[in-house]
Amino acid sequence: MPYQTPPSQSVAIIGASGYVGAELTRLVNQHSALVLIGCYVSEHSSDAGKLLGDLHPQYAHCLSMPLQPLSSAAKAAIIEQADTVFLCTDHAVSVALAPEFLQAGLKVMDLSGGFRLHDVNQYSDFYGFEHKHTDWLGRAVYGLAEWHAADIVTAQLVAVPGCYPTAALMALLPLKQKALLTDEKVIVNAVSGVTGAGRKASLNTHGAELSLQAYGLFNHRHTPEIAQQLQQNVLFTPHLANFPRGILATIYANLHEQVTDTEIEGAYQCYAGQPLVRVKAQNRPAIKNVEHQPFVDIGWHRQGNQLIVLSAIDNLLKGAASQAIQCINLQLGLPVEEGLL
Repeated sequence: MPYQTPPSQSVAIIGASGYVGAELTRLVNQHSALVLIGCYVSEHSSDAGKLLGDLHPQYAHCLSMPLQPLSSAAKAAIIEQADTVFLCTDHAVSVALAPEFLQAGLKVMDLSGGFRLHDVNQYSDFYGFEHKHTDWLGRAVYGLAEWHAADIVTAQLVAVPGCYPTAALMALLPLKQKALLTDEKVIVNAVSGVTGAGRKASLNTHGAELSLQAYGLFNHRHTPEIAQQLQQNVLFTPHLANFPRGILATIYANLHEQVTDTEIEGAYQCYAGQPLVRVKAQNRPAIKNVEHQPFVDIGWHRQGNQLIVLSAIDNLLKGAASQAIQCINLQLGLPVEEGLL
């Protein structure tokens, strides 16, 4: 069969000035099937009018476009010109913006948590705002690309998973699917680089103040997301560390009696055809091996019925930007790794 040119898709990125937005812009720019019509920030942002490459000098060679304020005229231009909008915005901002573009017939890839949870009450409990668009909440497809590919293909609204949930779920879902885990609570301890806290300065993430420390004890917003997708109780404790990027999750789960190593290996065979997932028994994944890469590395160890699974990702890529690219690749009928490797 002769080579066919990938279908072209016009996209806009809103919230492009942050770490995730910059990574996503870079990936869109290098993608053969995507045409970037503009990068936007909030109308009153101090970044409006600046070059994205000036904010992120490491990408100055490829991010030379200006950050445009998201005015009413800009929204109208996006609706007129774009096929898909990527939202790299605050959760409440995404909830307000997404319906405007969806009602105009555009597709939306939301990289915030604005449409990830099924239970609307959890938004006030874990995110601190009242969700006003429950109609779209019920129609959003969870964008864990290796697990929901068929639904992503036809979705108008994709809720791209959080970074911590991606690391945890990619490690646990194969075991859950094969019913190898008991119903006991799964414990997830995960450490993230400081870019996970976002680009805006705060005392807690200032270099002189930052240390390896836990936060969000018992109430982190990613806890209900992991539990919802896993359909199991989870105790999740995140940690912020003094390195730039990456996540290492250490997960403790209990196996049913008589589960064999062969059964565990068989469960992870679901990833055999997935080019961005690397699984190896007895492996000890390290952040250095996934930093600036779209992969998830998984390794598992057991002692009797106690299982420890380790999972490493780049929080800005597989935990956000490159996962969004996987989702749009699926919608375009392209290999999930297109534009990523």
